[in-house]
This record gives sequence, structure tokens and C-alpha cells, in this order.
Amino acid sequence: MRQTWRWFGPNDLVGIDEMLQAGVQGAVSALHHVPTGAVWAPSEIARRQAEIGTRRNGSPSGIAWEVVESLPVSEAIKKQSGPWRDHIAAYKESMANLAEAGLQVICYNFMPVLDWTRTDLAYRVAHGGTAMRFDLIDFAAFDIHILKRPGAADSFPDDIAEKAARRFAEMDADARDQLSRNVVFGLPGAAENFSLDDVRTHLAEYADMSAEQLRANMIEFLAEVAPEAERLGLRLCCHPDDPPFPLLGLPRVVSTEADYRAFLDAVDLPANGVTLCSGSLGARPDNDLPGMMQRLGPRVHFLHMRNVIREGEGIPVSFYEAEHLGGGTDMVALAAAVVAEEKRRRDAGRADASIPMRPDHGQDILDDLNRRAQPGYPAIGRLKGLAELRGIFTALEHPAFQA
Repeated sequence: MRQTWRWFGPNDLVGIDEMLQAGVQGAVSALHHVPTGAVWAPSEIARRQAEIGTRRNGSPSGIAWEVVESLPVSEAIKKQSGPWRDHIAAYKESMANLAEAGLQVICYNFMPVLDWTRTDLAYRVAHGGTAMRFDLIDFAAFDIHILKRPGAADSFPDDIAEKAARRFAEMDADARDQLSRNVVFGLPGAAENFSLDDVRTHLAEYADMSAEQLRANMIEFLAEVAPEAERLGLRLCCHPDDPPFPLLGLPRVVSTEADYRAFLDAVDLPANGVTLCSGSLGARPDNDLPGMMQRLGPRVHFLHMRNVIREGEGIPVSFYEAEHLGGGTDMVALAAAVVAEEKRRRDAGRADASIPMRPDHGQDILDDLNRRAQPGYPAIGRLKGLAELRGIFTALEHPAFQA
């Protein structure tokens, strides 16, 4: 397992020096300032590599940019509208530039409009820290009464819609504005720029798109880019939907093992692979994470290891982000499946035997509570999660436990 850490660039309040102190081996980053659909120029890639490779005092960090998260797929590609073919050409050119710079792993997602969705970015948990949370009733209140999406009430069970109406009535103007900001934060790069009318416009463009059509568009995208990734020695890995069930009337096509299998089989190339995110997938009770790692293992190119506590067993369901070993996913069993897959790869002589993993998200604890870092990406909370996961992997890989 290759221990990595997400870094959002020079403005990230958790910097390269903190990564070193956490014992991180490699960085996960992206060119967030480059507009989606544009080419990632070699000069911009080199600049990010240099930033990651340098400590605050100007000395070398010894850390390299190892995983791209994300090289975003434009809405035009997802909808196959407007300049979508030009965007695919730009995607291929960006991949070539990344390969030339020595990067090999590219994470992306195929979620329409929303990159992720939470209703509370600082939910207070029992020990006094905070975590990100998705509250189904709050989300229904946003969808039905704030966004006022046509037909929204029919998207929820009657009891949830009724509770949402009461919840909305209890909110003052500030609470309603905060809920809107929290939901909109999941729009790529749009936390401060998107209005509710912008969201409505995006949703309208998907009004007639089925999950089958979105899946077909995804497979066509992969049929274009995966062979090029194979030629360049790159590994593409799709991140699951977050959360892994339909929202806002939008289709979802990367929420289950069957969803993954559909596009992996349709474009059956080693370069076409999986980001196995145990937190996103773990928000559904029917996703068996250790089993998915076993069955999809040869195509798992990147791991996000985090945990959630589901507040019920339905789909959809409310949940919040737990301590890494404290939620509904059996992390020891998942880690054991990872260790077994890496052993199979070593035995087969695969160059990618060590799978990059990052301790995804984390609860804000201790000094994190005053740091105001990127939501979900605290310093100490992630360090704690990485330490716990590192301990599990160290034990599982110890000779005393090897057959």
C-alpha cells in the first residue's frame, strides 16, 4: 500500500510540511484552477510538481505528485452536447502531458452536476469534534422548498417529505441560506459562484436523460480515452457517486458493484479501472466493500479508505462521516482484501503491485476545529485515520500473519 494524502494546492491550509510530519509517501492533487474541458499544459503540471516537491523553507520535500484527483470530465462530455468532442480531445492531450511528466494514476468521476453532496459540513459528533453529514430530511427540505425542483416531492417517501416540510418551516433565513451553501459546495469549483438558478439550469439540461443514456455516454467516453491511457501507461480509475443514490432527479451510474462491472466489461482494458472509495460506497447497505475489493481487485487502481455511520438501512439514507475504524465498513476485512490483492499482483510480476491509498476525509478534532481547512480534509483527523490504517496494514503484512 502506497500511503498518499490529498493536497489542494498552495492555498490549502494543510501543507506539504504537515504531510511530511504525517509520514505520507506521495501526494494526490489536481490543477483546480484550470477550467474543465481545457488542456492541462506541461508548464502547469510542472509547477504543481515543483510545489509538492518543496517545503515552506525552500528545501526539497521528497514527496512527489503520484495520483491525479481529479482530471475532471466536463458536463458536455457527460451529456454529449456542445463541444464534447473537443473536450475529449483535450482530455487525451492532458493525459499525454501527465504521462510525459511521469504520472500514472488518474482519478475521475462521472457524476452529473454534483461532485459530492452534504447538508452539514461541520456536524457535531459525540466527542466534540465535527464531521460532514448528509441528512435526508434536510436535503428533501432543500430540494422541495428551497430549490423548488419540479416534481421533487415525488422523489421522497411521503413521511420524509412531510418531515422536510416541518423542518423547513422551523428554519430561519440564515439556516436556509446555510443549507443551500452546504449543498452547493459540492458543485465543482462553485462554492462561491453558483446560484440556485445556476443549479436549476444544470438540472434542466439533464431532465430527459436516463441512467441508461448516461451509462452509454460514459462507455463511449471510456472507449475513446481508455485505449489512449493504455498506450501511455496510465491507469484511469472512476470514483463512485457520493452519495451512491440518485439526487435532484439526476441519474447515477457508479453506485454499486454492478455499475462498476458494466463499464469495466464494456471497455475491457487494464487501464480502465476503479477508485474504491469505502466511504462513498459504504453509504449503501447493499455494498459489500471487502467483497468488492476481492472481486474487482485486479482493476482497483486507487483506494479511498474512510467510514460512515448510516442512520438507517434504507436507500437513500442519512449518514455522517465516522472515525476511520468506527463506521459500518469492516476496515480490517477491507484491508485484508487489499493485502491479498497486492500479493497476487507481486506474484504475477505486476509493476502496480502497491496500490496508492489515501485516508479519505476525517473528522475535525483538536486544533483542526480552528484551522478551517477544506471541508472533510483536516490535518489531525486525517493523520489519526492514516495512523489507524497504517497500523492495520503493518499488522496484516507482518511475517507473523503471512501464510
